[in-house]
This record gives sequence, structure tokens and C-alpha cells, in this order.
Amino acid sequence: MEPLIDIAMVDVRAGGPVAHAKLRRAAMNDLRAACLRMLPPGASPLVRLADTLARSWLQRSASPYVAEVAAIASLADGPGAFFVNTAYEWACTTATRPAGATAPLLVRTLDWPFPGLGRGVTIARQAGPAGEFWNVTWPGAVGVLSALAPGRFAATINLAPLYRRTRGFLLRPIDYAINAVGSWLHVRHAPPAHVLRQVFETARDYRSARAMLAEMPVARPVLFALIGTEADEACVIERTMADARIVEGKVLVANDWQCPEPGWEPRSCGGPVATDSRDRCATMAAGLTAFSEPFGWLKPPVLNWATRVALEMGAADGTLRVAGYEPVGGKAPARQATYPFKLAREHSAV
Repeated sequence: MEPLIDIAMVDVRAGGPVAHAKLRRAAMNDLRAACLRMLPPGASPLVRLADTLARSWLQRSASPYVAEVAAIASLADGPGAFFVNTAYEWACTTATRPAGATAPLLVRTLDWPFPGLGRGVTIARQAGPAGEFWNVTWPGAVGVLSALAPGRFAATINLAPLYRRTRGFLLRPIDYAINAVGSWLHVRHAPPAHVLRQVFETARDYRSARAMLAEMPVARPVLFALIGTEADEACVIERTMADARIVEGKVLVANDWQCPEPGWEPRSCGGPVATDSRDRCATMAAGLTAFSEPFGWLKPPVLNWATRVALEMGAADGTLRVAGYEPVGGKAPARQATYPFKLAREHSAV
């Protein structure tokens, strides 16, 4: 069992993700190597092909960060930067917990299969025209999956359910392939993580962030969770490529629509496909009711084999707590790999 490590914090307000990659180039390349070790021997040509296709896809998208990904790719030991920056989360569970009489707390796990993401997670202090924000990220990543803008809002991304044209377990790869080909051929919009970064850089408050997340087109279906600084500022924004549905109030979302729809299949973190997303939501809700200490809500199946990051964010008081997790083998719940990170009050002051 490896000893716990501290989560790195970098100030890249002046240079953004490219500066982050330069500062932690060795960590970025170590993380790349750890992720690639999951692949079978001889997969290097496939990685190169996937990166080439991802580069073409991103260059045809509306992302304003293509040049940044290219700069990061030049710092990497091999291909993969474009593929990673167009990839999508495996699964996640997100909810709000009242943090007092005036403001909510947004809590979530990020579940990906790749080892190394828990030990490699970094807190990046970034900035845009609307102000500063704290991005829970990795060296080499240009988008935003989970971030906090103290005094403005906090937001996360969850993977939306899978659109199915077929039925049955054995035919699921066909749906993945058709969806991927359709996305590659018809890309016009930016990836969700790139859209969310634009929101953190330019939205000055919860209401403007909500409007942008509902109105800006996205390249793939996505679930945004958003909170502000007031008790009534919390919502889930369910997105397809051009349409949006805003569900106001308490946030409780895994990897399905708030009202399940025919033709869409919820994502799973190892449990039964039909119930895993619902079970994670139920466990999260019970944990938030029963526990008051930090991360007291983090219980299986919310904590599962693929969990790499758990975090808590409050926009009103600048709360940011983060912990990284790594796999232990098989389907056993991941084990904590980092000391909990807590944003110092002097850093979160607005």
C-alpha cells in the first residue's frame, strides 16, 4: 500500500493549462504512462490513430482551446493529448447538501477507470475576464470537469445516459460506435468540458452561468450541476447537443436524466445497468442526510472501483475539499491515495 501524498496546487492565472503542463511536465507524462498501461500490448498504433482522429475532431469543433491542446501535445512524451482532451467521463455522482441557512454545498465523485488519476489530481488556480476560479484537474487537461469560483458559483459535469438504437448487452458496442461516428462526422460545437471552462472564465454569477450552460451548444449530451451563493441557487441542466432542460432545486444526479426517457440507457460503475445510477443517487441522498462531517457521504456504491476523485464545494464561503483515490484490484472500492486538500481561507477570499 503506497503512502498518502499531498494534492498539488498550482497558480496558473497567467498561463492557464499550458503553464500548468509546463510546470508539471513530468507529472503529466507519468500520468499518461499510467493510463496507457491499461491498454493491451501493441496498442501504440491505436493510440496514435485515436489521437489523430481526436485532433481532427477538435479542430473542426467550436472549442477556443485547440491551440492550447497543441501546445500541450508538444510537451508530451508521445501521442494522447488530443484524445484525452476530447474524452468524456466514465460516470459520476453529484448532489447538494445544505451548508447552512443561506447556501448549498455541491459534493461529487468522479469515476474513471484509469489508474493514476487519483494521485495525479491537481488544484489549478485559473482566471478569466469574470474572475478567478479553482479547477480540480490534471496537468495536460484544458477543460473543466469540476471547479469553484468563490463568490460566484460552482459546477460539475456528469456523463449523460447512452442513446440506444439497439437492445441487449451484446449490441451495446454498436450504439457506442454509431454515436461516436455521428459525433465525429457532424461535430460543430465544443466539448462540454470546454464549454464549462468558458462559463467559469466569463460568467459573473449563478444566473449568467445557468443561462450560458443552457444556451451554448455542446458537442455531446451532458449533465451540468450548478450552485450559486444563495439557498435557492441550485439546478441540474440536462443537455443534448442543442436542447436544454433545467431542473431547479436540490441537486441529485448520477448518469441518467432526472425523468428517465425511452431510448436512453443510464451509465453504470459496475452495478446492474438498469439500477446502478439510481442506487448511487439513493446512497448519496441517504449519506447526506445521515452524516455531517466532510466526505461522510462517500459510501459504496457512490465510492466504487472507478472512483478517482471526491470533492465538496461551496460558492458562498469558498469551501473546496478534494481527495484522490486509486484502484485496489477487481471491483473493490477504490482506496484513498491523497491527503484531503482544503482550500485555505486566505486563498478563497473574494
